[in-house]
Amino acid sequence: MKTIQIGNINSPSSRLIYGCMRINGDNSATAIQQGKNAIRSAIDAGYNHFDHADIYGGGECERIFGQVLKESPELRQQLIITSKAGIRFANTPSIGDVGRYDFSKDYLINQVEGSLERLNVEALDLFLLHRPDYLFDPNEVAETFEQLKRQGKVKNFGVSNFSPSQVSLLQSATTEKLMANQVEINIHNISSFTDGTLDQCLQHNITPMAWCPIATVVYEAWGNTFSDEDHARIHREFARQAQIYDCEKWIIAFAWLLKHPANICPIVGTTNPQRILAAKQALELNYSREDWYRLLEARNGQPVP
Repeated sequence: MKTIQIGNINSPSSRLIYGCMRINGDNSATAIQQGKNAIRSAIDAGYNHFDHADIYGGGECERIFGQVLKESPELRQQLIITSKAGIRFANTPSIGDVGRYDFSKDYLINQVEGSLERLNVEALDLFLLHRPDYLFDPNEVAETFEQLKRQGKVKNFGVSNFSPSQVSLLQSATTEKLMANQVEINIHNISSFTDGTLDQCLQHNITPMAWCPIATVVYEAWGNTFSDEDHARIHREFARQAQIYDCEKWIIAFAWLLKHPANICPIVGTTNPQRILAAKQALELNYSREDWYRLLEARNGQPVP
């Protein structure tokens, strides 16, 4: 497994990050065991960075991961554990409450403490603000970060789904270096290439983490805007490249992201041990600049200007 240094985190991170959003399945005993097996398969395959959020599986995904650590406590020192908070679903905590984002100090501290308890760890290696709270006060968030750091509950900080201006605003208020910005990047959603997100990551040594990296290839993208004709054209190019590189189409999707100089870290979300292992093939492809642009052209339906 290739690795990358993310900010000041002590240990290098695996270039592929294992995403734990679905490890609880339907919460049956069988699904939970499958989730545990997936975690162990990822570790065996060389993944050492695991991505969580307080809302994944209503907290059950963190709890399952915590059970694995309780069963094998020696694993903790080998791993980078990330979690996120800031999304509040409708009807929580009270019936009638509207869905919202919340970066208020007391709420974030409470959520971090809940994650630590479920994960069975003393500190998060990396804590991300999940989605921008339109009402967030950067100075209040800075105070929250400082308290969490001072209390030893969080070692490093970052954001998720932030625009470049939101990153700059928060960074201006906090002395804590923002280490990562986790955003959607895939063949459907390439906004990070054009809105300054990846430029900012390169300029300030912020690691971009890509969620839904294989959307369109394996499953439909969020807010899909592609027509049937678009899908057919894109998949023809994926198939052509898969034949050239002797791999499956979704491996090409990973390689396409890995090619970018901002050092995008794709998040792998499958619970299938074979796919967890197979994703590493993308790290070994000698993927060409020409094929990168061929796929972009197929995506756009026209050559670059």
